Amino acid sequence: METRTRIKICGICEMSDARVAVEAGVDALGFIFAPASPRRIDPEKARDIIASLPPFVDAVGVFMDEELAHVEEIVQFCGLTTVQLHGSESPEYCNELDCRVMKAFRISAERLDSGEVDFGPYYGAVEGFLLDTYHRQMAGGTGQPFDWRLLERVKPAGPVILAGGLTPENVATAIQLVRPFAVDANSGVEEAPGRKGHDAIRRLVRAVRQADAALSAASSDGQSGDGI
Repeated sequence: METRTRIKICGICEMSDARVAVEAGVDALGFIFAPASPRRIDPEKARDIIASLPPFVDAVGVFMDEELAHVEEIVQFCGLTTVQLHGSESPEYCNELDCRVMKAFRISAERLDSGEVDFGPYYGAVEGFLLDTYHRQMAGGTGQPFDWRLLERVKPAGPVILAGGLTPENVATAIQLVRPFAVDANSGVEEAPGRKGHDAIRRLVRAVRQADAALSAASSDGQSGDGI
């Protein structure tokens, strides 16, 4: 069976970065609307970039503990296809949104030990689980990967989008270990917050495709195809 890991580049703020990512072959672009983020984009600018996207490239809006009506307004105004929630949004909140929803969970050994990470209530309320690095002061964009082997202990029964410090250099290892549905890169392909490195985007996409090809070849040869 051929492996194909989807790719999302998050924190898009410039039209040129979006174009390079699309040309490189990404599946989705992320637009951050959380006020505290250094990669926050104005809805008007996001709408212009999203209007230029070709078919089959998803536009993902990233929010954190916003009023539901405000999220719905931006979804409609910008033409978002998916919402990614990084706060304490409840399953009921997720169910109210009239688009696909990904819920972010921040992973650390301490949070797993304490039971703070609980995917169960969100089954049926979201279409995917984004797993990011836990940081006391930051809800995302830490630039640091978590210990992917922690997912041997807990992994949601649904599509996993792996985030947190992914770079062209480490993304193949992440795919080999976790076998995620998708990878989500942000600071790992940046020159500065909100300004992507075009060569870094291309190298990350190549690394993902090479990792997929290796897994597909291993599966064809009858080797184990199971990750964490």
